[in-house]
Amino acid sequence: MPTAWQGAEVLYSFVHSRVAVLVRHWFEIGLTNGVLEHGARLELRLLEPQARRGTESAAQRFVIDRPVWRADLFDRLDRPAGTFSAAHFHPRFDGDEPSDRVFRPDLTADPWAWATAQLSDLDAVAAAAGLAPDALGDDARDVREQAATFVATARGLAPTACRSREQCFRLTRDVADTVRIMVDNLADPALLDRAEVRAWLAEPAVSARADPR
Repeated sequence: MPTAWQGAEVLYSFVHSRVAVLVRHWFEIGLTNGVLEHGARLELRLLEPQARRGTESAAQRFVIDRPVWRADLFDRLDRPAGTFSAAHFHPRFDGDEPSDRVFRPDLTADPWAWATAQLSDLDAVAAAAGLAPDALGDDARDVREQAATFVATARGLAPTACRSREQCFRLTRDVADTVRIMVDNLADPALLDRAEVRAWLAEPAVSARADPR
């Protein structure tokens, strides 16, 4: 089973014919309270159809684009580890933006069983997200059959598998630009201990890290 110790900045992508399941470790700052959160993020996205190119042996282009559903299996860093005190999900998106957080007792009590149940019923997830009944095709069945694999991957990136602030940074340094946006949008900047996010704030912007060639 993959674990957070196996590498940094890892995004697992399980690509089907119409939908992809994305799994990674995530770090976040609460905009209203400055609380730090981290844990496993699972996200469903639709593939953007692409024109076929080249010969029968040519590599084809995959574009994983439209977000559909997101589950954030998070701990708050000011509360005991493993309590999933910030675990929530976003049942739909408005374009690129997620809906408000939804908290449920069964999600907090056993996030892995809850996530497995969600991925095992993608037809219901798709309906809640406002998709057409045939949007996922046979992918709903295929994802159900592999739900345990996806959740096992997420468990390897759980908050309890990330055991230090340094390790959390290694796993999420690619979202430093997002962390800076969070800091800029805090309702009360005084609530944030900036020393706790110093590594993300010091990380060069994505544009500065780009290959100059």
